[in-house]
Formats: sequence, C-alpha cells, structure tokens
Amino acid sequence: MGKCFSSHELYRLRNSIPIDVLIEKELAIPSKISEGFFRFLCPLCNEFQTAVNPKTNLGRCFRCEKNFNTIDMVMTWHKTGFIDSVKYLQTILK
Repeated sequence: MGKCFSSHELYRLRNSIPIDVLIEKELAIPSKISEGFFRFLCPLCNEFQTAVNPKTNLGRCFRCEKNFNTIDMVMTWHKTGFIDSVKYLQTILK
C-alpha cells in the first residue's frame, strides 16, 4: 500500500494552520492567555501548564512533556487515527 498523503501535503497541514487558532477556534479546546502566553488545556493530562511556539507551530505541555503539531493535536483531542485527522485538517485549509 502506497502513501496516502505526500510529504508536501503533511508539511503544509503541520505549518499552514496556526496551532493556537486550531486549538481555540477549530477544536474549541479550553484556552486562555496567562502571563502573556496562550495556554490550552492539555488533552492528555488536563492541565494548563502549556504554551505554543509560533516559530515552530507546536504546542507543548510542560507537565506531561508532550509536543503537539497540528496533526497530533487533532488525533489526541478527537481520539482519531492519523488518516482521519489529516482529512479533518484538509477540510480546514479548503
């Protein structure tokens, strides 16, 4: 079985959708601004010890030490597999 998605498409999905916008507006994950930083409820440990890095477009939970790209975040929050998560992100970009 061949690849379902090109590396270019996956790169675009990981980097073209700002992670903070995905978290707050698309997934509606509880979030807030605290001490000048965007914080979100970690979908793994349910803590707000999190931040996003706009330069790398990653979310990070400092409590459970997990980094999330956009695909990881959708997979974790919606409890879906890789393919369904990528398809979900594709609908956002269209």
